[in-house]
Amino acid sequence: MASITLNINKQKRVVDVDPGTPLLWVLRDTLGLSGTKFGCGLGQCGACTIHLDGEAMISCQLNVGDCQGKSITTIEGLAANRSHPLQKAWIAEDVPQCGYCQSGQIMAAAALLMRKPRPTDADIDMAMSGNLCRCGTYNRIRRAIHRAAKEK
Repeated sequence: MASITLNINKQKRVVDVDPGTPLLWVLRDTLGLSGTKFGCGLGQCGACTIHLDGEAMISCQLNVGDCQGKSITTIEGLAANRSHPLQKAWIAEDVPQCGYCQSGQIMAAAALLMRKPRPTDADIDMAMSGNLCRCGTYNRIRRAIHRAAKEK
């Protein structure tokens, strides 16, 4: 065990965990930030996507010890009261069915829009390719990203 200081959603958090613990488990189990979902644990589904220094990253594959001194943003830190343009667009386009993958989808989309404010369909497809949706709402996801891009 080690005392690790993290910057999560613009707040300093200190956790006493093994530095090799996946960030996902620290977020969910230690800190109670359950918006980041566990999907596969293998880094293949994208359900646990967060931002690490503004880049979309798979939190099940990040050791918490490697995240010290970096800025971590989870779905809870994206915007209060569902006010982020992507959150509004997700609701307007009725994207979720089961909803399980949606926080990871939104976080991947937010990283895309930070890099490319007016993405093409090809940009969206490439950026979102690491996020699986078991319900197959990919067309609605694309429409929601375009809607959010126009709102920004």
